Amino acid sequence: MMDINAKGVFLGTKAVIPAMRRAGGGSIINISSQLGLVGTDNSSPQYQASKGAVRLLTKATAIQYAREGIRANSVHPGPIVTAMTERRRADPAQRQLMISRIPLGRYGEPDEVA
Repeated sequence: MMDINAKGVFLGTKAVIPAMRRAGGGSIINISSQLGLVGTDNSSPQYQASKGAVRLLTKATAIQYAREGIRANSVHPGPIVTAMTERRRADPAQRQLMISRIPLGRYGEPDEVA
């Protein structure tokens, strides 16, 4: 999980910085999660830690490269209708628990994150 969520973002950032420098700037947008901001009792600690790492890597990147015209931001969506949430959504008790924690009262849609 750390390799995909944290190391993958690190390697992607590392790979794109030289091209953005040559172009005179650019924008990096990383996808984290609300669980990168707060903990919860119904998600794995490694997922939460990996998404927290994305958040801090993005903040550090933004600060380090701002003077070169390179912006870095992270998006922190809550539960979204994707294959990753399918099993939880299929269980009525889990679905209701998740929806009860979402101010909007429903799962988000992928287009809303995009």
